[in-house]
Amino acid sequence: MKYLEDIGKYFAMLGQVFKKPQKGRVFYESLLKEIEELGLKSLGIVMFISFFIGGVIALQTALNLDSPFIPKSLIGFAAKRSIILEFAPTFCSIILAGKVGSYITSSIGSMRVTEQIDALDVMGINSISFLVLPKVIATVFFYPFLIALAMILGIFGGWVAGVLSGLFTATDYIIGIQTTFNPFLVQYAMIKTLVFAFLIATVPSFHGYYVKGGSIAVGKASTQAVVWTTVLIVVVNYILTEMLLT
Repeated sequence: MKYLEDIGKYFAMLGQVFKKPQKGRVFYESLLKEIEELGLKSLGIVMFISFFIGGVIALQTALNLDSPFIPKSLIGFAAKRSIILEFAPTFCSIILAGKVGSYITSSIGSMRVTEQIDALDVMGINSISFLVLPKVIATVFFYPFLIALAMILGIFGGWVAGVLSGLFTATDYIIGIQTTFNPFLVQYAMIKTLVFAFLIATVPSFHGYYVKGGSIAVGKASTQAVVWTTVLIVVVNYILTEMLLT
């Protein structure tokens, strides 16, 4: 029953998120702060992991294509598809769920246990909208740029890995990238990114907003938020794949 109660509270929270937003200037300042905290400060880890994972994907593909009858251009094709379809939108979102989700839960949870949220409610401020809406907009609008950058760096990392290892040539890799490019696959990845970004912003916010107890409870809530966000990303990834690609 607790899970059903939590689901109901989550959707009730979403209903309050988009009601009675703050004044334009206050909201704008909060939005810029969230873009920096949730987006810009995640650039480094996304760029680093994307580059090297792209190289690993290309090397693993090359090492498993040892037949002389299989063209080397298939390495670039397989790396491109793997990075665009799953690695960039899904794997990077899971990484962001761990990094950003724990930050969101701990920051909102700390405000809850120190009664700052109660003070906002007493002043007549919609505390849910004040705290959550800037995070939702920041992630939904900024994360597609992060994922697009992850795609580019992942493909580039595969090219660098091939040049340095000598397992395949740069020409074969580029030919594979250009083979049968389907723009809908990028659209599919961006649709997933938008849904994942919404989950990354709202699920940790829910756990932080409704936390009870002290600092230990905030730590437990942060762990639960990361776990549940990751689980939901995986489940929603399957559902979207069934809906959009089959």
